[in-house]
Amino acid sequence: MKLLIIEDDIAFSNTLARRMAKMGFNCWCVNSESEIIDKCSEFLPQFVLLDMKLEHSSGLQYIAKIRETLPDCKLVLLTGFASIATAVEAIKLGADDYLTKPADTKLITKKLLGEDAEEVESCFESTMSPERLEWEHIQQTLQANGGNVSETARQLNMHRRTLQRKLQKRPVSK
Repeated sequence: MKLLIIEDDIAFSNTLARRMAKMGFNCWCVNSESEIIDKCSEFLPQFVLLDMKLEHSSGLQYIAKIRETLPDCKLVLLTGFASIATAVEAIKLGADDYLTKPADTKLITKKLLGEDAEEVESCFESTMSPERLEWEHIQQTLQANGGNVSETARQLNMHRRTLQRKLQKRPVSK
C-alpha cells in the first residue's frame, strides 16, 4: 500500500509518515511543490494525502494534475482551515475525501481504505492529548516564522526560554 504525503510542514509530514507506516503503508513524503507531479509519476502510489495550504499555493490546484497522473488513486485532502466551500470544491476537482487537521491516524486510514461510515465515526473517540496538540501547534507556528524562535515565542505569548525547552523535548505519541 503506497502512500504519498504531500505536505510542506516537514515535521508534520515525517510524523504522519511514521504513524501511517505503523498502519501498514509504504510512505513517501513530498515537501516541495515543484516535486509533486514528478514524485506521483515516480512512486505511483495508490493513496495520496494532500495538504490544502502549501507553501506558495493551494493544494486544490494540484488535484486535477494528480488525477491525470494517478487516475485510480484514493486522494484525501487535509486542511487546518476547514470550510464547506473548500470541501465541495475539493470533491468537484476530484478529491475522494476531505479531512481537517489534526486528524487521527485511524481516521485517515479508514478514509484511505474506504471503510463504512459507522466505523469512521467510532474513530472520533480517540482524540489527541493536549500535550500533542500543543507540540503540533508550536511546530506549525515555528515553521510559519521560518524557524525564528523569538518571533514564535512572541506569537505564542510564551517566554523564549520556555519555548526552547519545549522544542528540545520529543513529541508525545498521542
